[in-house]
Amino acid sequence: MTKDQKVVAIQEIKDLLQDAKVVYVADLEGLNAGKASDFRRQAFKQNIKVKVVKNTLLQKAMEQIEGVDYSEMFQSFKGNSAIMISETANAPAKLIKDFRKKDEKPALKSAFVQETFYVGDENLDTLVSIKSREEMIGEIIGLLQSPIQRVVSALQNKSEAGEATTEEVAAPAVEETPAEAAPEAPAAESTDETPAAE
Repeated sequence: MTKDQKVVAIQEIKDLLQDAKVVYVADLEGLNAGKASDFRRQAFKQNIKVKVVKNTLLQKAMEQIEGVDYSEMFQSFKGNSAIMISETANAPAKLIKDFRKKDEKPALKSAFVQETFYVGDENLDTLVSIKSREEMIGEIIGLLQSPIQRVVSALQNKSEAGEATTEEVAAPAVEETPAEAAPEAPAAESTDETPAAE
C-alpha cells in the first residue's frame, strides 16, 4: 500500500468514526466467503456499518479523532480486525453472538459504547444486555406514564368536582339577592310617606 493509499484509507476510517457513539472492533478471521458475506448482509439490515481494516491504519485514524481517546482499545488490535459502527448500543454484540451459535467467530476484540470501553471477548454478554438509549427512554416513559395518568385523572376529577361545588354555591347567592332587595323598596316608600302624613 502506497503512502497516498494509506492516507485515503485512514480518512475513510475517520469518516466512519466521526461522531460515532457505538464502535466495535471484531475478529472475523476464519469466516469463509459465504459466511462473511452473510454477516455483512445481516449487519446492513440492522444499520450496522462493517469495514475490515488494517490495525495500524485503524489506530492512526483513532488517534486523529478529536474528543475521544480510543487508546484503551489499541491493545486489542492484533490479527484480523473489522470495525462495526452502529446507532444502537447492543446491536453489534447481538449480531456477533447470533453468529457464534454456529462458529467460534466473530470474536469481540473491544468496543466503545455509551462513553465506556470494553476490551476482550468476555464482555460480549455484558454488551448484549446493554439497553439502547431508545429502549431506556421507552422503559422510563412506560414507568412514568402509569402514575402520571392516575394523577391527571385524579386532578380532572377534582377539577370537575370543584366546578360543580362553585356552581352550587353561586346559584343560591344569585337567588337571594332579589329577595333581600324586595323588602327594602317598601321600607323606602313608608319613609317617604311619613313626612307627608305629618
